[in-house]
Parts: sequence; C-alpha cells; structure tokens
Amino acid sequence: MAHFHVKKKKGRPYLYVREIARVNKKPKVVSQVYVGSPERVVQLVKGAGEGDVRLKVQEFGALWAANQMDRDIDLVRIVDEIVPPSPRETGPSVGEYFLYAVLNRMVKAKSKRSLPEWYRDTAIQVIRPVDVEALTSEGYWAKWDRVSEEAVKEIGRRFFARIREREAPRADCLFFDTTNYYTFMATHTASELAQRGKNKAGRHHLRQVGLGLLVCRESRLPLYHSVYPGNRHDSKEFGRIMDEMFGIVTGLKQTKERLTVVIDKGMNAEETFAWIDDHPRVHFVTAYSPYFARDLAATPLDRFEPVETEKNRRLVREGREEDRVVAYRTTGEFWGKERTVVVTHYPPTARKQEYVFEEKLLALRQDLLSMRSRVREGAPHWRQKEPIRDRYLKLCEKMHLSSEFYDLEFNESGGSLGMNFRKNVYRIEQKRRTFGRTIIITDNSDWSTREIVEAHRDRWEVEESFRQSNHDSLVHVRPIRHWTDSKIRCHLLSCVIALTYLRRLELRLQKQGIKRTANDVMEDLHKLHSVLLIDGRTRKPRRVLEQPSKTQSEVLHALGYQVNAGGVLQPLKR
Repeated sequence: MAHFHVKKKKGRPYLYVREIARVNKKPKVVSQVYVGSPERVVQLVKGAGEGDVRLKVQEFGALWAANQMDRDIDLVRIVDEIVPPSPRETGPSVGEYFLYAVLNRMVKAKSKRSLPEWYRDTAIQVIRPVDVEALTSEGYWAKWDRVSEEAVKEIGRRFFARIREREAPRADCLFFDTTNYYTFMATHTASELAQRGKNKAGRHHLRQVGLGLLVCRESRLPLYHSVYPGNRHDSKEFGRIMDEMFGIVTGLKQTKERLTVVIDKGMNAEETFAWIDDHPRVHFVTAYSPYFARDLAATPLDRFEPVETEKNRRLVREGREEDRVVAYRTTGEFWGKERTVVVTHYPPTARKQEYVFEEKLLALRQDLLSMRSRVREGAPHWRQKEPIRDRYLKLCEKMHLSSEFYDLEFNESGGSLGMNFRKNVYRIEQKRRTFGRTIIITDNSDWSTREIVEAHRDRWEVEESFRQSNHDSLVHVRPIRHWTDSKIRCHLLSCVIALTYLRRLELRLQKQGIKRTANDVMEDLHKLHSVLLIDGRTRKPRRVLEQPSKTQSEVLHALGYQVNAGGVLQPLKR
C-alpha cells in the first residue's frame, strides 16, 4: 500500500511516496517517488484543486495478463524443486529468474542486460514483487550456470506435464517441426550446441542451435521440445527423440489408440518409418520431395480433382474456383511398404513459382553470357573448363537452381578455350509441370483425401509458433546472445515457455468467444497503465488502474477480472 514518507535533509523535511511489498518473504521498499519540499507539496495540492495528482505511470496490462498464465502452472515452484536454493543463496531463486525472463519474453523481449531498466518502468511490484536490481545479466549468468542439461530437460518435462494436466489437449494428431537460430559465438568458443549448418535465416556463416517442437493440432499447444546441435540433421534428431516424445504423448488420457504425427520431408529417413511401422499406435503424414519423384510430381492436371476443404469452399464463395486446391490420389512403395500418396496442385503457388523461375533463368542466362565473354577473351582464371564449370555450379547453388537447366559445352581451337551453352528444354518443361505441386505420403490408407490434405496443410500451426519465436517484440529468440551451452538451453526453454503461455492466453480468450492473436492482445494491453497518484479528495497516495477500453475490458473479463469505477482491479462475481 502506498503511503507518505518524510525524509529530513539538513534539517528540512522532504516528502516521498513509498510502496512496500514482501520480497523473498521480507518487507522491502519496492517503489519510492519523490514528491518535494513542503512548499512544493502545497503548490501541487492547490494547483490540482479536487483533481488527482499523478506521480508515476507504469505499464500494467500486458505484464499482468502474462503473469495470469503462470498462476496455475507455478513455474517458479517447478524449477526450485529441481534446482533448490543453496543455504547461503540470496536474492531471487533460479525459478524466479526463469519466470521473470518468461514474462519479459511474453510482453517485450529485452536482453538480460536491459531487464532491470525495463522492469523499473512496469508495475511488476504490484503484480509480483521482486528485487528488480538483481535481475542483471550477471545474475542470470550465475543462476543459470547452476542448471545442468538434465535439469533443463526435467524442468521442460514437468512444465509440459502441468500444461497437459491443466489444458487436457487432445493429441490424436500432432505436428513436429524443427528450426534453427543463429548466434554470434566465435569459432574458438567451446560449445557442443552452437555449430555451423544450413541456417534457415540464410546466415550460414554463423554458428547455430537447433530447436524441435511438438505441437498439438487442435489446440496448437506445444507439448514437447528438444534442443540439439546446429549441425545435426533434422531426421537424426527426430529419430533420437521419438521414443521419449511419443512415450509421453501416448500416455495422455485424451489421446486415442490411434495417433498421427505430421512431419516435414526433412524428417524422412528409413529408420524413422521403420520405427513408426513397428509402433502399434503411431502413424504418419509427411511431405516428399518432388525432386525424387519427378514423374509423380508431373502428373497431368486432368487427373486432379478439387478437394472439399473449407478453404476451397471459401474460394468458391468468392468466385475464385480456378484457385482451388486440387488433388490426385494413388499408391506407391516408399520406405519398403505400400503407402497412400496424394499429390496436390495449388494454382496461386504455381503462378508465383513460374514467375520466380523465369526471373532466375533470365538472370542465369545473363551470367552465362558474361562467363562466355570472359572465356573468349582468355581472361585470367577463365582458361580451364573444370574451374569454369565449378563456378557455374556455385552460381546455380547460390540462386537455388538446378544446374541441369543449361548445358555447358567447351571446345579448344588454336590453343584457346571456347564456351557455349544452351537451354535443356526437357528439364525446364519437366520442372514447370511440378509448380504448385506437393507430394503427401501417409500410412493412414483409410483417411479420405480431404483429411490427408487438411492434416498436411495445418502443419503451418507449428510453423506459426516458429514465426512467433522470431517476432521483434514477443519471444524474439534470435540472435542467441548466450555463450555457454547451459545458458543457451535455459534461454531456449524460457522462450518455449513464453510461446506456450501466449498460446494459452489465446485459448482462454477463445473460450469466451474472443478470437484475437496474442500479438494483438499484448499490443492492446500495453496501453493499460497503473498510476500512482495523490487522491484529490482524500489527499492520500494510492495506486489505481486507468479505465480500460472496450477491448481491454473484454480481455480482463475473459480472465475473470474487472476494473471498478475507483480504478481497482477485482475478480468478477460468478
């Protein structure tokens, strides 16, 4: 509660407004605002008349909503049970360091160095009091250094167990996908996690860390995560964690006897499907690269039929029948067994790919003309055909084009090298026939074509989680600015927990008929402030909330609260 506090300096009294809260079970001054000398106080009161005098305005709404998502999960307790405080430990516990990192990632992601300054501008002491000055990068370094790899895994297991217990998600169909995040870690810095590989943000020269995420199709809630070295192939990681991951999911009460996992073609491997084939409950839906099934991908369009999906029905209502997804269903032998195969064609994607392809072919032709001129001139480094061919291959790789679309020919005359090139019309036309095509393979032979297509297309849900993880304000995983594997694991776990809580917020609102994204809600709640003021009527200090807007009130009501006429947040009467 806010109260006046008088300090004397050189015999003169000066007035402050203090707020005291319990931090680490001890009373602590969490806020102190200078009001002024007695003369200044008199002027303030007279100038305001019967109006309120505002002393401090702090961000409240978004941080409060973030904290609400943790109240029944209690991340601090989970962590502190696994990494308990040492006898002489002072300040926030390891669990509290995790929680305050998560809350920040849910509201406005900042570096650990900037956390104290950011929290000082918020009403965190009203929401969940903490020694803000202890939340430094050095503090995080010391606390997170105590968290071992096994401890991080156990924290994740218990956290997701609590999520499953509270949300009871149906896990009949799951999505698993991977991504990677680059770091600025130097080459000589020791790390098993940060390794160079094919970076999805195009930063191939930087070391990266991989993250795998299992998401429930219906609720879009993450159920499992894994952190792995950046040079490990996705299929290897998927194969490594299948026993543990599906052991957890098949044990859920809401999971039926039949469980389907939807994966991307990057997870395809003989060992993966051998394991799935031997499992009595697990089935799969996966994509397959058209490059390895060119004839299938080039199936004539007259064999395709429209699929009765919701998106197609919407396109019909909009008068865009020509943009509907069409599909061709067949069977084929893949990974040693007969599988159901669905090839889809999406016209808008085909048109886009055609445009990009033509642009790249034109650019490649211009580069080949330049290369031919240099060869004819006998320029240095352009006098041997093998290095020239290597340059062409690297050029194609840089442009993400196959080198088979142009054939290079070399000839020697009078001791000088000549070069010509020509289009491979057959390969180009074969490529064009695959535009807009996706090959889907499944062992769910009893599923309808619509069910197969929708399951694969819904995989964007886990991709949406990864897009959210790179949002400029919320979560914002990359770039990873931690320099040891233990800190990287803790950082990624806190980001995954933030993602999960943001999704929980969306689900909680949906139950009340509010269909808004977490980004939109947090942006709106940013504008709901807590105000420390001197009441114009009682002349006493107190803290109130601004009157919320209509959309802010809807969110508060969905979470079971309201702001009364006096600016006090209180539970709704049920």
